[in-house]
Amino acid sequence: MIRFVCLLLASMLTFASGASNALAADPVAVRLGDTGVCASDKVLNRITKRFDYQVRNVPHLPQVAIDGFHRIHEVRHLPRRPDWPIDRLYCQAKAALSDGRSRDIYYLIEWPMGFAGIGGNVEFCVSGFDSWHVYGGRCRSLR
Repeated sequence: MIRFVCLLLASMLTFASGASNALAADPVAVRLGDTGVCASDKVLNRITKRFDYQVRNVPHLPQVAIDGFHRIHEVRHLPRRPDWPIDRLYCQAKAALSDGRSRDIYYLIEWPMGFAGIGGNVEFCVSGFDSWHVYGGRCRSLR
């Protein structure tokens, strides 16, 4: 079952990163350090939706939305090891907000951290919007 989930995840990441189609005899390999994973539409849409929820439900935050992302890049990759079975990819970008400002955004993509260990998880922090310091001062834990 775990092998099936890993192959499924690898094929989804390959598709999300825009890699070319593999032939039946070709092994499927994904380099998690590829910036394509950080810039994946699925990841960025998840961040946008969760940010909208955050500004609507956390008091004293400006009512803005994320209009787009630019300068997306990978900061760090912590691969899975025998003593730590979770891949972690740290990314950084600039988020263009609906008020015309651009803010730094830091996010973490983890595998397999989804529901019941299937799929991935995304944690993010927009600079200036973590008033409760959930991710430390100035989003420190996601840098």
